[in-house]
Amino acid sequence: MANFLAFLMLVSFWVSFISGQNPGLEAPYRIHTLFSVECQNYFDWQTVGFMHSFKKAQQPGPVTRLLSCTEEEKKNYKGMDLAPTLEVPSMSRHPKTGDWYPAINKPAGIVHWLKHSKDAQSTDWVVILDADMILRGPIIPWELGAEKGHPVAAYYGYLIGCDNILAKMHTKHPELCDKVGGLLAMHIDDLRVLAPLWLSKTEEVREDRAHWGTNITGDIYGTGWISEMYGYSFGAAEAGLRHKINDNLMIYPGYTPQPGVEPILLHYGLPFSVGNWSFSKLEHHEDGIVYECGRLFPEPPYPREIKLMEPDPNKRRALFLNIECINTMNEGLLLQHARNGCPKPKWSKYLSFLKSKTFAKLTQPKLLTPPRMQTEVAKEVKEIDESIKPYPKIHTLFSTECTTYFDWQTVGLMHSFHLSSQPGNITRLLSCTDEDLKQYKGHDLAPTHYVPSMSRHPLTGDWYPAINKPAAVVHWLNHVNVDAEYIVILDADMILRGPITPWEFKAARGRPVSTPYEYLIGCDNELAKLHTRHPEACDKVGGVIIMHIDDLREFALLWLLKTEEVRADKAHYATNITGDIYESGWISEMYGYSFGAAELKLRHLISNEILIYPGYVPEPDVKYRVFHYGLEFKVGNWSFDKAKWREVDMVNKCWATFPDPPDPSTLEQTDENELQRDLLSIECARTLNEALRLHHKRRNCPDPTALSNPALDTTKDIANSRKVGRFSKTDDIESNPVPRNHSQESSKPKVRDGLFGTLRFWIILLWVFSGLGFILVMLAMCSGYTSKGSSKGKSNKSRRRSYTGFLKTNARDRQGRKSDASL
Repeated sequence: MANFLAFLMLVSFWVSFISGQNPGLEAPYRIHTLFSVECQNYFDWQTVGFMHSFKKAQQPGPVTRLLSCTEEEKKNYKGMDLAPTLEVPSMSRHPKTGDWYPAINKPAGIVHWLKHSKDAQSTDWVVILDADMILRGPIIPWELGAEKGHPVAAYYGYLIGCDNILAKMHTKHPELCDKVGGLLAMHIDDLRVLAPLWLSKTEEVREDRAHWGTNITGDIYGTGWISEMYGYSFGAAEAGLRHKINDNLMIYPGYTPQPGVEPILLHYGLPFSVGNWSFSKLEHHEDGIVYECGRLFPEPPYPREIKLMEPDPNKRRALFLNIECINTMNEGLLLQHARNGCPKPKWSKYLSFLKSKTFAKLTQPKLLTPPRMQTEVAKEVKEIDESIKPYPKIHTLFSTECTTYFDWQTVGLMHSFHLSSQPGNITRLLSCTDEDLKQYKGHDLAPTHYVPSMSRHPLTGDWYPAINKPAAVVHWLNHVNVDAEYIVILDADMILRGPITPWEFKAARGRPVSTPYEYLIGCDNELAKLHTRHPEACDKVGGVIIMHIDDLREFALLWLLKTEEVRADKAHYATNITGDIYESGWISEMYGYSFGAAELKLRHLISNEILIYPGYVPEPDVKYRVFHYGLEFKVGNWSFDKAKWREVDMVNKCWATFPDPPDPSTLEQTDENELQRDLLSIECARTLNEALRLHHKRRNCPDPTALSNPALDTTKDIANSRKVGRFSKTDDIESNPVPRNHSQESSKPKVRDGLFGTLRFWIILLWVFSGLGFILVMLAMCSGYTSKGSSKGKSNKSRRRSYTGFLKTNARDRQGRKSDASL
């Protein structure tokens, strides 16, 4: 009997193993996972990533893809075998109203599954996810605290319609409206009640065009695109469901998890980046990558590179999550290509990593532990304190041109951006002429939006590159779907030391935040009276700007127009009117900003604690967030002036860096103010140099400690050259216009002349052996004269042949020496 029981246990183990479930995770209740897609390549690669992660995470129970397709789409659809699938009639084009709204397929597909799937009859709990998600561990509803009548969900704080007239219009129980979505885990009985209400409320909100406004729905596009999310919240309120919120389960790649929290769901709905690498799902909308053998998404940095890139453990964890997301999708694509019958891909370092034990260990299933569950199971939304609600999204912008001058500034800013923990994404607004773009090499230095250059004004012919800043912001707003609530605008010649957030500096709609520019005296005189109807609202600000997206949409074009207006007013360029010491109208863009804001009566909160110029004495105990190195600054005999590096290519020359500042230990300690000033200056310079060193490392510059030939040319683009060498004297002089002293020596690595010396040694040795060989040949020929006549003839022939061969060898040696000399 005991043997029979043991046999049954073994069979049970193998059945669970073959079915893909971990025996230790066997569920006491039946779980079914659902996700909704359409018949498009866009959803196919998401399906491959989702299904692969589903299996790796060892999620219990079966999974069903709800596939919404029209009959026409199904004729050419290739991905029917990508996942266990239930075909669902497409409602992308509403059968009654004709409204085009594909998001409605999610509730419509679930209603169809409940009615037509046998699985729905044998399920206790349902987990509903989106296709653009990667599972890192099993999602067990009852372990998360889900109960009948109390589903578990993620918090979607932007659904402000739960707090206003929208909820009062669309549900009889607005007090039960929960701002939730993303992850849903609920009992099947709750879903049966909810699903039809979810669908009908989605249709209802979608038809309510009068209340699509951003101020009512929170939809930044004002197009009713999140009607399905409100359909869920209003339907759940009608059904009397109160949600439990778990804010630690799901994270968007690009966001930093709470210390000690291990998310088990990655939702890559937003763009994210690691260093110069980035990923946005929208860039792959028509991508047939599932069906193209050998094609993967661009490989992200390796874990060891991230360890060098980010010293802070928690921020480093966030970067690891970013690369895990894309690596898991690429691993799924590799396996799918094999199932498609693709030939085995060629070996590469990246493929080797994906198949390594290191990657397997990094992506093993993450399991919930009792202490974590106690802290993660959230209270009802209405009881959540405002202080722990998600903060508004931020997007950072900075403007540059297609020159190496702006490229090294970009490298510094991007490096500091990643070190600073600045939330959200960042975009470089790159203003270039078509001719500049043909020669430009720095496309990969930052996430970039390309803008037509207005350096030479298309109408007036005025040369004024500073106008590109407002022009680029206008272009970006008109060509990009912005999902952020606040925009932070910086200059390229800045180094971030910490996050710049609207909530910390109290920015609000109608109340932007900026830093003081007291020299803009035109706000106090006739200049403001000439160029704005509200001179009393003119604020002397600039540098760092934090502004609500709605304000920026209204303001950006005025910024551009006022810049053109002030620039054209040459009669008022005088220093006593503008404060411009050059009287050249060069700060017209700054006045364009102040006058444009005054037109809208945007009054700024002005903070002295955000920005400091290196070289200025800091206020005690102020943690400045930004260095603005627009002016020359010094520490003892060492100095830095960005203008002196305008024509120097610091980005494409291997290991080019600025002269290192003095060591902090050498500073005078007598005056505390001067000491703190100099420490900040050194920090700024060191951050710039560290950014350049990491940039050169990423560009695969050869090891600077390796032996090298001094004559090799490193002035060529790194991408086209793998030669190691030193800079020429000409380059060295251009790079260091300031007289050298002990603290100003270039930080470019010195390379020993070992290889050339070694070659010279072997050439000398070769000559010695050649000389000995010559003597031996001559002795042999001389000995031949004592032989008989026939032997003598042969010897003469041999001698002639040997002599001829020696001449040829000698000629080749001379040619070789010429070649050596040319290296």
